[in-house]
Amino acid sequence: QVQLVESGGGLVQTGGSLTLSCAVSENIFNFNAVGYYGQAPGKQRELVALINVGGVTKYADSVKGRFTISRDGAKNTVYLQMNSLKPEDTAVYFCYAHILSRQYWGQGTQVTVSS
Repeated sequence: QVQLVESGGGLVQTGGSLTLSCAVSENIFNFNAVGYYGQAPGKQRELVALINVGGVTKYADSVKGRFTISRDGAKNTVYLQMNSLKPEDTAVYFCYAHILSRQYWGQGTQVTVSS
């Protein structure tokens, strides 16, 4: 069973930074893509950032230039560096991985940005 475990969430002031980590129980290069989704209160879960097996990245327009996704194959870990955080970034962030039609999710980590 694939497991994804996030860490690194917390409370930060506007303009601050956080780094999320997602430890994957399998070789991350086995997946078509890995990344993060965010779910703000009362809203649907939405893509934040993805990185595919070839290293191509995709970001939500709202985070371009502020967030960076990266990976460490030796540690099977995916990172999300979050800079210049805004109150509207407040959400539960879920690690995500997929291979073909199968999707896997982490348990989520809360990020709260205070104004």
